[in-house]
Amino acid sequence: MLFKFYKNSNETGTDEAGRGCLAGPVTAAAVILPENFENQILTDSKLLSEGKRSLLEPILKRECVTYGIAHIQPRIIEDINILNASILAMHNAIELLSKTPSHIIVDGNKFKTYKNIEHTCIIKGDSKYMSIAAASVLAKTARDAYMLQIHEEYPMYNWKKNKGYPTKEHRAAIKKYGATKYHRMSFKLLADNLP
Repeated sequence: MLFKFYKNSNETGTDEAGRGCLAGPVTAAAVILPENFENQILTDSKLLSEGKRSLLEPILKRECVTYGIAHIQPRIIEDINILNASILAMHNAIELLSKTPSHIIVDGNKFKTYKNIEHTCIIKGDSKYMSIAAASVLAKTARDAYMLQIHEEYPMYNWKKNKGYPTKEHRAAIKKYGATKYHRMSFKLLADNLP
């Protein structure tokens, strides 16, 4: 059972997707939900099937008060590191909200103050609070859609399936074809035990 609000109804939940990937952006979403919002399916996006996330995406976009989604590309990830890039993605997503939140709840344990708005970091917040769960779904579906687009450009890495995560297949493709402009060069692209 997800909690409705941590503090009040004018708070935004924020979360990111793709932090552990070898390729593609890190993507964040921020969502403010209305007081009367209810949904029986909504939970942490990692616990939902792709079909359920696809079902939830238009519902969340239609029924929320406002939402924002932001991608941070590999070049910037390389410049500022993945933690700072994840926080920047969340800040950029919050910036896109049409309403300024009075409080920010963040999935995880690291965040930097955004425009002097009070924030609270919540470990596993995406399985505790509706707005963070909603943000996790929108971040994941937006990032997956992006990875499907760039898969068309580089189909040999099969990003439509692995979404840029470090699967054995993905690493084998990197070894065979090399890295692309979408790969994060500071990440460990090849496993030590890859034949």
